Amino acid sequence: MQFKKILTIQDISCVGQCSLTVALPVISACGIETCVLPSAVLSTHTSGFKGYTFRDLTEDIPAIKDHWKKEGISFDAIYTGYLGSAKQIGYVADIFAECSGEGTLKIVDPAMADNGKLYPGFDTEFVKAMANLCEKADYIIPNITEACFLTDSEYKTEYDRSYIDSLLLKLTDLGCGTVILTGVSYSKEKTGVVVYKKGDYEYYEHERLPVICHGTGDIYASVFTGALVRGKSPLDASSIAADFTVECIKVTAKDKDHWYGARFEPVLYKLYEMIESK
Repeated sequence: MQFKKILTIQDISCVGQCSLTVALPVISACGIETCVLPSAVLSTHTSGFKGYTFRDLTEDIPAIKDHWKKEGISFDAIYTGYLGSAKQIGYVADIFAECSGEGTLKIVDPAMADNGKLYPGFDTEFVKAMANLCEKADYIIPNITEACFLTDSEYKTEYDRSYIDSLLLKLTDLGCGTVILTGVSYSKEKTGVVVYKKGDYEYYEHERLPVICHGTGDIYASVFTGALVRGKSPLDASSIAADFTVECIKVTAKDKDHWYGARFEPVLYKLYEMIESK
């Protein structure tokens, strides 16, 4: 097996089981060398904690990129998660352009919104910058809220296939290669993910759990990226990511005091097995 190398760009929340503290172990468990570029360092994530510290690393990014160029370092895939500003997104676009080798996959999780609302601190300028980054991506992994902001579409909690089809068409019009649209549910008991490219629609449906955990989007995007780079098809990578995320939620639900993240560690050993067996 040829060993691959992934760069992931997102923040570090030192406590909280999200962003880089998820991406690094999860992608590594897929059997892939994982390189990191932290966009910021926080003492904890911002949901449920008070008085957290925040260190912005935006201005460190160009120098890191320049050093990699001098060393001739490139990556088999570049995967972005939560980015803190439009300026950071611009720097990431430079990394896409200057640190990609032949065949480098560019994967963007436009982590900026959920439940019909943008995350605090984001505005229309940020959304426009993220849409421009998605244009440069081979794969984007939005949820329905993010898809609506990226395409200036009405957000709906009740919808049918035609509504999803409309979102998918608008997302591909941004210029990205393949859309992985998460949280698509056509019934109350199930949810799923759509893989869409050039009119080809594939849907993987899975169990819906009545539990919400912080960081599950990061787990999903990281597993998808790892499985994809390991050679899985987009649909297989999407289904592995969904099944593993469900496993994490089930483990977390057993611990009522674990409110700040998803406990992926107890089931991390299953991930490599899932990739090898699919």
